[in-house]
Amino acid sequence: MSRYRPIEERIRDWRPVELRPSLAELAREMERCQECGIPFCHSLGCPLGNVVPEINAAALAGHWDLALAKLLATNPFPEFTARVCPALCEGACVQGLQESPVPDRLIEYEVIERGFAAGLVRPRPPRRRNLSAAVIGSGPAGLAAAWRLNQGGASVTVYERDDRPGGFLRYGIPDFKLEKEVVDRRISLLEAEGLSFECGVTAGADISERLLRRRHQILVLAVGARQKRDLSLPGRDLAGIHFATDYLAAQNRVVSGELAALPLELDARGRRVVVLGGGDTGSDCVGTARRQGAASVSQFEILPRPPSARAEYNPWPQWPRVWRSSSSHEEGCERRWSVDTLEFRPAAGRPGTLGFVRGREVRWTEDGGRLTGFEPEPGSEFEAEADLALLALGFTGLESDPLTATLGASPRRDPAGRLGPGLYLAGDAASGPSLVVRALDDGLKTALTALRDF
Repeated sequence: MSRYRPIEERIRDWRPVELRPSLAELAREMERCQECGIPFCHSLGCPLGNVVPEINAAALAGHWDLALAKLLATNPFPEFTARVCPALCEGACVQGLQESPVPDRLIEYEVIERGFAAGLVRPRPPRRRNLSAAVIGSGPAGLAAAWRLNQGGASVTVYERDDRPGGFLRYGIPDFKLEKEVVDRRISLLEAEGLSFECGVTAGADISERLLRRRHQILVLAVGARQKRDLSLPGRDLAGIHFATDYLAAQNRVVSGELAALPLELDARGRRVVVLGGGDTGSDCVGTARRQGAASVSQFEILPRPPSARAEYNPWPQWPRVWRSSSSHEEGCERRWSVDTLEFRPAAGRPGTLGFVRGREVRWTEDGGRLTGFEPEPGSEFEAEADLALLALGFTGLESDPLTATLGASPRRDPAGRLGPGLYLAGDAASGPSLVVRALDDGLKTALTALRDF
């Protein structure tokens, strides 16, 4: 049901691309939701357990305040998930068995934005108890943990190494998907509820773990899984090859005014761009390059193209692993699957600068939907012209810093989130790279464990 602004209009700015459905359209969808016999959306779908049918029933009856209350009972930041969640609830929607699922994410957007517009989303400072907590990292998991700890009466300080709070929400997701005014709005609410943010502070370096422990009984590490996956290939040191997250963060800083101008090496204007990696971050690079004025954009993915419909080994209500095209792809991009990158080659006459990406096609083998390996397709090697290559290959674990160096790349916590007395690990730092909605859920649960411990 998602619709977008015209391509020729939206690629000229950084404003959100998605259009808001009419109330009549949403009402028809909410009516479809009420026809469901046994809902799986909130049990097998949504990690937060949003009671989707009840929220939709309240909104359908015109009780938007009740719908908001039910939504906020499980999701502290629906304005984020309504914009960037892949909507796992929709993958488990009963209506999706025979037709399109109910677009619960768009209904959630309407509920929360109506709530803000009506002044119903207000600061609710809690009663304080003699308890102090530090949260390291202000991404989705960190914000969720800090909110829960604060609501439990703890005095919470969030330490963030970047200049502004928000983590991946601010620096990893383009404004055309999540405008940063939405992040700022929530940060202002959290501050009004008593949270304190200290930005530009690297925990373990600018403030020692010893001092953190002296100030706070609870220490929650929500630092994400920021160790970028790299490619060890010939030519990797050529100028013009960058990590996707560095590229996206720089553009976000320009849009927000933190940078006066985009560094020349990260500007795609007039350049032939190759994005390596077919996930959401790669798609975000495609949309960003288009807005910067790239001459061409290609995206290579080593995995095979997913099927157009559910395979037998991927039945409902599992998340449908099917082919999807994002709004960025619609803006112009050559997509290739089953491509193994082999080498980066220099441009003619410029030995230190990227000019080509060399790759080959591969044939995958699988067993019941599980990929077991691949072999090169004979005679399939090719070269793609490229002035800018962006590595959107995901992350491998914790980024080593003074605070996490002793934990290793994949630290182990107990099932409730504890690393040790008063020390907790939340979000992607514990699970590895995942979704915003899962990070929110884990941050809430980890904070609840900490409150119970004290």
